Amino acid sequence: MENFEFHNPTKIVFGSDALDKIGPNVKGLGDKCLIVTGRESAKKSGGYDKVKGELQKAGIECIELTGVQSNPVLSKVYEGIEMAKKENVDFVVAIGGGSVMDTAKAISAGALLDGDIWDVFQGKMEIETALPVVCIPTLAASGSEMNGFMVITNEETGHKLAAGAPAIYPKVSFLNPELTFTVPKDYTAYGGVDAICHLLEPYFNGPDPYTPVQDEIAEGLIRTIMTVTRGCLDKPHDYQKRAALMWAATLALNGLTRAGVGEHPFPVHLIEHALSAIYKVPHGAGLAALLPGWMKWKATYRGPEKVAQFGAKCLACSGKKDIKDLAFEAADTFAQWLESIECPKNLGGLNIPPGDHEKIAENALFQSKIWGIENDYSKEVIMEILSFCQ
Repeated sequence: MENFEFHNPTKIVFGSDALDKIGPNVKGLGDKCLIVTGRESAKKSGGYDKVKGELQKAGIECIELTGVQSNPVLSKVYEGIEMAKKENVDFVVAIGGGSVMDTAKAISAGALLDGDIWDVFQGKMEIETALPVVCIPTLAASGSEMNGFMVITNEETGHKLAAGAPAIYPKVSFLNPELTFTVPKDYTAYGGVDAICHLLEPYFNGPDPYTPVQDEIAEGLIRTIMTVTRGCLDKPHDYQKRAALMWAATLALNGLTRAGVGEHPFPVHLIEHALSAIYKVPHGAGLAALLPGWMKWKATYRGPEKVAQFGAKCLACSGKKDIKDLAFEAADTFAQWLESIECPKNLGGLNIPPGDHEKIAENALFQSKIWGIENDYSKEVIMEILSFCQ
């Protein structure tokens, strides 16, 4: 196990009565907030009216920024930054999915940044401070409610980039599983895939060969997510299944399973960001289209051991004497699960032709260079991975 420091400053208030506790938990953050929402989910779930009502009961003035889209864009962040500065807000409240929460984080940092927030995503500046962020997720997926990461698309340059800093960890997040009852089946499934991929990136890519604690936690969460995602699709108003999926998705990217595995890249996310930027596909759908093929590439060129372990522990794969065969069985079995929840299992499922591989690789290489992993994930390597995903 590698040396590590684990610190997560986000307070979680979880349960069907979570929103009743907003006032006492946020009152110390200030007297005026900027509420950030998407297009429908916050109001459709009932969360918007409840949150705004609780804030107003606590004597907090609310300014609103609406219309954040899936795969959130930089222009909306700029709009929010301008509002936050003009209105002199004290903190930012996100009500929505990962796109809304990431937009709120970018606004919170940009409002106090002496420079352009896009420079942070390009690795040219660092975030030193930010307005406090409060999150009320309406989708179980990104885990943004309990981490210091954000992803934004620059619609002018066509790049979707990730950035992070301790200052943008939410101060408190209120998780009510009932707010996810109205999530459509496709986005429920995409959310489950997103959470699984958050667990698989450190699981597959961490450099330390001995991480039994992290592996057991990740494998248990993956098995749970696979089971309860199916349950949420069958019974969308099943509180227990929705609660399990929401908490598992939060735990998937709050730093717990990454602690001790060592520094590692997020190659599947790296490539998916290019898919989202170019084709505007939902993030979880893009991850689904890449994961089985990436596992086969991993087993072929970087070692089959961990993919085979994933198959044995999470997918009940067995009976193969050759470890590479077991790894390929794992990839195929996972693809079958994706099909069962009506997610794409390859790029063809997104109608992306092989002729687009070079364009995708060039876009992904931009982020690869910012992350400093262009030697391991060069344009040629990324195209090679894409060939396995077709």
